[in-house]
Amino acid sequence: MDTPLHLIFLLFLLASSAALALVSANFYNDFDITWGNDRAKILDNGQQLQLTLDRFSGCGIQSKQEYLFAKIDMQIKLVPGNSTGTVTTFYLSSQGPKHDEIDFEFLGNLSGDPYILHTNVFAQGLGNREQQFYLWFDPTLDFHNYSVLWTSNQIIFSVDGSPIRVFKNRETELGKVDSNYHYPKSQAMGVYSSLWNADDWATRGGLVKTDWTKAPFVASFRNFNAAATATSSFDAAAAEEEALESNQEQRLQWVRKNYMIYDYCGDTKRFPQGPPPECK
Repeated sequence: MDTPLHLIFLLFLLASSAALALVSANFYNDFDITWGNDRAKILDNGQQLQLTLDRFSGCGIQSKQEYLFAKIDMQIKLVPGNSTGTVTTFYLSSQGPKHDEIDFEFLGNLSGDPYILHTNVFAQGLGNREQQFYLWFDPTLDFHNYSVLWTSNQIIFSVDGSPIRVFKNRETELGKVDSNYHYPKSQAMGVYSSLWNADDWATRGGLVKTDWTKAPFVASFRNFNAAATATSSFDAAAAEEEALESNQEQRLQWVRKNYMIYDYCGDTKRFPQGPPPECK
């Protein structure tokens, strides 16, 4: 029996969509190497990236495209062994003195000591919203997925699908209380990754320096993905829909209870007059 023409066409569309879904992001197509020359290398026909730090320089990349609200994923395998003084980054940023920025920074440490995952949010050039975590696995043994879900309502930082931090848009509420409170909502941001030396502050406040006898230091990246999100302005109904499901909320609280080691909201020395308004 002959297959109706419209069914053939539908099957063709489904097959084409499936084929497109299987196409991985390609570092040649998606990024430019912006500094460090050949210390940044794209390998495996564009499927993998290696960033290298030696005593002369680190290196970095920048996406060719910018995004205004998106879900951004990258799988990263961090510098193994003694990584003191090194910082591996994966972040979004706009340009200019009043830039917006959403940060993952991985602070190296002595062999056997845990990496510190440093997160931050900048809006209109103002940051100082740091939260830091230990990871519940060794991030140097294999690739792990780090993601940012950025909408007009909130920013969710996740590791291997587990949310570790939620930063909500409370600008309508708090902008009247604190003119310095902003939420990143109007500037498109590029995606960046880098590996560089920051031994003046990265490990134990700069007390432990980079051991250059261990150089070169190498971090590896793969499976970059960027998908635009729908909301373009704050929407209370959408914000409610975007709320974490109960199992995600439980996972978030488990991470924060067991692995969060610094929260700017609780830093009374830094904020002796009380925490910033979004902490309340």
